[in-house]
Amino acid sequence: MLDTTMYNIAQLFLMPILFIILLMFMYAFFALGAFIFEALSRRKHTLDVQKTQGAYSLVRLYQKNKNVSIEKLELHAHKKLEMLRSVSRVAPMFGLIGTLIPLGPALKALSHGNIQGMSEGFVIAFSAVTLGLIAASITYWIANIKKRWYADELHAIELKRANHVA
Repeated sequence: MLDTTMYNIAQLFLMPILFIILLMFMYAFFALGAFIFEALSRRKHTLDVQKTQGAYSLVRLYQKNKNVSIEKLELHAHKKLEMLRSVSRVAPMFGLIGTLIPLGPALKALSHGNIQGMSEGFVIAFSAVTLGLIAASITYWIANIKKRWYADELHAIELKRANHVA
């Protein structure tokens, strides 16, 4: 009784999990497009705290308010990285869940000699983990590069402030 209840509850989560994996996969490619656009913009315009052309979000924030604290700039950078970092950490977990849930019915189909049912379960299982890992890999890579970009911007702003005070 308890095992059947747990099995049925787990099966209820299959479609929502697969949908979330698909959303994270699509987000990863959306983020990749935005990243490429930002990288091209950064290549076109140099990091100049005085006259950046908009490719540098922390510098833009600093230009709007010269008295903004470094902590506020760091918080802004953290917020901009939050979704990327979350997806890079959560997507593999959802991929694993999306793998394990259909394995139950696949093994059950195997025990009944239903090879087609087993193969359908395996296709879903391996697709879920593959898409989850792709989404995680892309967002992890983007987050790491953006983290370096934001550190460069913070350093440039700190230098500008130090030179301005001196």
